[in-house]
Amino acid sequence: MKKKRENTTTISGFIIGATILRRYRRLHRHLFQLISVFSACLLLFLVSFSLLAPPPIRRHHHHHLSTSNDAMEIASDSDQETVFRVPASGGSLGRDLWSSRQSGSYVGCSNASGNFMTSDAKTNPNRYLLIATSGGLNQQRTGITDAVVAAYILNATLVVPKLDQKSFWQDSSDFAEIFDVDQFISFLSKDVKIIKELPVKGGKAMTPHSMRVPRKCTPKCYLNRVLPVLNKRHVVQLSKFDYRLSNKLSKHLQKLRCRVNYHALKFTDSILDMGEKLVEGMRKKSKHFIALHLRYEPDMLAFSGCDFGGGEKEREELGKIRKRWKTLHASNPDKVRRNGRCPLTPGEVGLMLRALGFGSDVHLYVASGEVYGGEETLAPLKELFPNFHTKDTIASKEELATFASFSSRMAALDFIVCDESDVFVTNNNGNMARMLAGRRRYFGHKPTIRPNAKKLYKLFMNRNNMTWEEFTSRVRTHQIGFMGEPREIKPGRGEFHENPEACICDTSDKSPKEASQQNQSEDSYKMDDNYKEDNKTRDSGDATDEQVPEDEQDWFDYLDNEAMLGEKRRQHNGADSEPGILSKPDQPELEELFSD
Repeated sequence: MKKKRENTTTISGFIIGATILRRYRRLHRHLFQLISVFSACLLLFLVSFSLLAPPPIRRHHHHHLSTSNDAMEIASDSDQETVFRVPASGGSLGRDLWSSRQSGSYVGCSNASGNFMTSDAKTNPNRYLLIATSGGLNQQRTGITDAVVAAYILNATLVVPKLDQKSFWQDSSDFAEIFDVDQFISFLSKDVKIIKELPVKGGKAMTPHSMRVPRKCTPKCYLNRVLPVLNKRHVVQLSKFDYRLSNKLSKHLQKLRCRVNYHALKFTDSILDMGEKLVEGMRKKSKHFIALHLRYEPDMLAFSGCDFGGGEKEREELGKIRKRWKTLHASNPDKVRRNGRCPLTPGEVGLMLRALGFGSDVHLYVASGEVYGGEETLAPLKELFPNFHTKDTIASKEELATFASFSSRMAALDFIVCDESDVFVTNNNGNMARMLAGRRRYFGHKPTIRPNAKKLYKLFMNRNNMTWEEFTSRVRTHQIGFMGEPREIKPGRGEFHENPEACICDTSDKSPKEASQQNQSEDSYKMDDNYKEDNKTRDSGDATDEQVPEDEQDWFDYLDNEAMLGEKRRQHNGADSEPGILSKPDQPELEELFSD
């Protein structure tokens, strides 16, 4: 009986266990179905939300954003997730934005010293020097300035220079249509004898002997290379005369450069009158204004080899243009940018100016040629500075009609407005930027902003990883030494036309007249020794390679190297050549593209 009871208990246990197991499996199946339904609903909800929600703001970390991205960042002030917000106001710099500190203590002083030999005492009547300038307006201006000094070194009469009418810039203007030729001759009459054209001798026109000197040719170089030919032929024309005189000269020769550039070279009355109308037009709009020289032409961008953030379309378009110059090496955009050789985009110029303290109410005059990408490229700059002006918006077509067909005359109008502006800024380091930087130093150190591209590129590339306040602080730090302040460039550094230190006197402890007299006295004392220094035997007579600034490597050194390589190839192939004479390269645009 006991055994039967145990069997019944065992069977009951099995039955109860099976029942529990069935209920557990049923419950697990229902739970799994419930989880599956819940997951499907959640997935459906997420998909629906992603379709209905607005697209997120894209964050590019490329060193150059496209113009549309720049504008999006500027317009995204209301987005709480955006870190880099550009304010409408410029904030405070703690000083006057429209003037340079201590600028009143420095004045231009370029008068000749008492021992400086006059043209009557030193000009040889049987020596005539002609030059053929090269490039755009400001490159030609450097050539004209240096031609006067070269004529002084050679004791020669200078014939009024011929302007380049066949260059990339295609301008048929002659000297007298750009500059006041009578002012040029009369102002320099005590320094160098200048005539308008070669005289006729024996009833026959004199035929000049054409030759070329190297870039940065020293006084010794001229005496060794040009003087023997000049004594033999009596009339010499120096071709493609741009940067053909050494940057470093004795102080009295540097002052002669300044007398030519800042006093003798005056635009014609018609150009000056139109330029002043443009300045007056800007003054009517605002008490202060900024002038921006913007170099952003397709040819220039292609030649630079830089990447401006336009993607495959940009690479294809600029790549086709770049193929024009067969001697150019393959582009390396990152390396070029690291070396500070890429011009700033319009949007980057705007960000730099805002970071330096200029708000959206500032009026901006823009001097530029054709801008790659047109209005789309300019949009970020206009977004930051809506008071945007050019020659065409200030003057009527009728007023500009007599200038419009001549690139050099149009460039002269921009030069005047940029020179008269309260602040001048550039996105490049071309000839116009350098010429204006030097001129503005000489006439009172008016603020002149040159981008420290070598440092700024990292900021532009990483700007979305920092706050606007941090970006502003770094821009202001990097721009120290690039704002046109007195003595911001170390003595002996910088291209002379950009930093005419020999022609600027410190008047902090004396009156301008006393400073000028002291400066002239120092010139008289040092002149003979300096002239001897120019002719020391350490100079081989070849072009010198002095003074290449750390942050401002000269494009023209590269361009000239390319021309020299082409000349060496030509000589290697057996072409005739005269010693000391360089022929014109086969690709003239190569040296002219960056001229202004």
